[in-house]
Amino acid sequence: MKVIMSGNEAIARGAYEGGARFASAYPGTPSTEILENMPQYGADVYSEWAPNEKVAAEAAIGASIAGVRSFCAMKHVGMNVAADPIYTFAYTGVTGGFVIVVADDPGQHSSQNEQDNRNTAKAARLLMLEPADSQEAHDFMKKAFALSEKMDMPIMMHVTTRVCHSKGIVELGEREEVAVPDYEPKIAKYVTVPANAKKLRATLEDRIAAARAFACDCEFNRVEMGDTKIGIVTSGVSYQYAREVFGDDASYLKLGLTHPFPADLVKDFCSKVDKVYVIEEMDPYLEEQIKALGIDCLGKDVVPKFDELNSDKVRKAFLGTEPETYKSDKEVVVRPPALCAGCPHRGLFYSLAKRSKKQPLMITGDIGCYTLAAAAPLNALQTCICMGGSLSTGHGASIAMRNAGKDTKVCSVLGDSTFFHTGINSLTDAAYNKGSNLNIILDNRITGMTGHQQNPGTGFTLMGEPATEVDIPALCKAVGIKEENIKIVNPNHLDEVEAALDELLPKDEPTVLITRWPCVLKKFSQQDIDEFPTLHKTQCKIDQDKCKNCKVCVKTSGCPGLINTKDAVTIDVTSCNGCTVCKQICPFDAIEEVTL
Repeated sequence: MKVIMSGNEAIARGAYEGGARFASAYPGTPSTEILENMPQYGADVYSEWAPNEKVAAEAAIGASIAGVRSFCAMKHVGMNVAADPIYTFAYTGVTGGFVIVVADDPGQHSSQNEQDNRNTAKAARLLMLEPADSQEAHDFMKKAFALSEKMDMPIMMHVTTRVCHSKGIVELGEREEVAVPDYEPKIAKYVTVPANAKKLRATLEDRIAAARAFACDCEFNRVEMGDTKIGIVTSGVSYQYAREVFGDDASYLKLGLTHPFPADLVKDFCSKVDKVYVIEEMDPYLEEQIKALGIDCLGKDVVPKFDELNSDKVRKAFLGTEPETYKSDKEVVVRPPALCAGCPHRGLFYSLAKRSKKQPLMITGDIGCYTLAAAAPLNALQTCICMGGSLSTGHGASIAMRNAGKDTKVCSVLGDSTFFHTGINSLTDAAYNKGSNLNIILDNRITGMTGHQQNPGTGFTLMGEPATEVDIPALCKAVGIKEENIKIVNPNHLDEVEAALDELLPKDEPTVLITRWPCVLKKFSQQDIDEFPTLHKTQCKIDQDKCKNCKVCVKTSGCPGLINTKDAVTIDVTSCNGCTVCKQICPFDAIEEVTL
């Protein structure tokens, strides 16, 4: 059967057909949909959301050691979090086939940096596969588990945004059922104390050598001979761009297994062509290794070293031509992303922005929807480095401010899922080392930015089963925050937020403010309905007789539900869900709340 699938859907299907029994991930674009597509395969593959990528990798590693085929998935920065166990697992090798799917984001469409994890595969000594489309994503994933077992090596499935999200025709197959062996302790293999690890390090080189020989003659790497004036070495989606530009006017070495680097195969191909072009996204991973073989090639001298590649960029780089495009003399209006109408984060950031005009305030932020609070008109977030970093960054800043005799207070903001990801350790640091920052946890009852995935605080698992819900206030208390320094507020009630800030900001010790209200786009659970009975039952309306058209509601909240024209401000009834922040801001009491 043939179906149309995205690369992420195809990876999930390939894992199912390849006999995977365990899957774990932390959601992150562009990899999120891989795990979201696993529950449909029911009891054949157990699937879960992990608190972070390191935990996801460790859980999948445990499943592999137990003898089952397993995989974990993450976006590129997640590999940084998972690196600790992955680097060591390369030493030990596997029992059940193991795959780590890493989705890079060239062009930073939804990421705070751009990195090329092909370098990580080389540094960690992982066998690496790079599919170029949805069919290959399916096929490579399906075959990766058996290859992992054959080579006794973890495999990195390296994909990028365009492969993950583009759709293509995929021919489906049947699931391969693999018997699970009885567990057998292997202390010398899996206990990496130095005495064992030194031996594993030596045998790892033997496995890499075997994998390199395999790479030079395997189905994942293929030669497509055409015109021999130009020979193109490429991998991943870059192959598609090269094919689109050069067609049959070139020969191709299309690499699908790129670590270990198939040196003999590359040398043989390059000897058959006049000129060698290397077409790849981001870093010169292939190019550097080709040049190390003494082969002259053209690559990053003309191909951009950063940003997402496409056929137009390849055409301009090598042929010097650009396609004709429509040029408009009209200026396009810039429409930056904004917090949704009725977002429960808006009230908190409005209060912080207002307060920052009255007292010196540093606001450290994190990865999530709330990062948008850095934009106008709120301008209420000043840093964003990495997942969970806001609390520890804020802690360090609070210590620095205090020791320097500065009166600047520090507020650190992150979401509930981010708190579970790596924020708990950061809060522990602040409590243990006696910081003075106000740690604000935005509990919107879901993992919002990546599309509403469950997390340890929502009460449900990835597979939809009821689960234990982490008690955030109790957890904060457990790591050392005093009970009297923990406050919970409804962020839509500005008086509650202001009172909590008045109480907590002056304290010279770590404090926690928890804002608790569901994301407005969330599919509400029965628990949400019971706890928050007014959800979506009211709307706001502007009394035009009272409205002075002062624009305060628009200028201070930035709510997209407010329609601003020259003559009046109105409220879009299809967007408003009655958060009432605009009503509380209005200086003329021109906004009223109405029951639906």
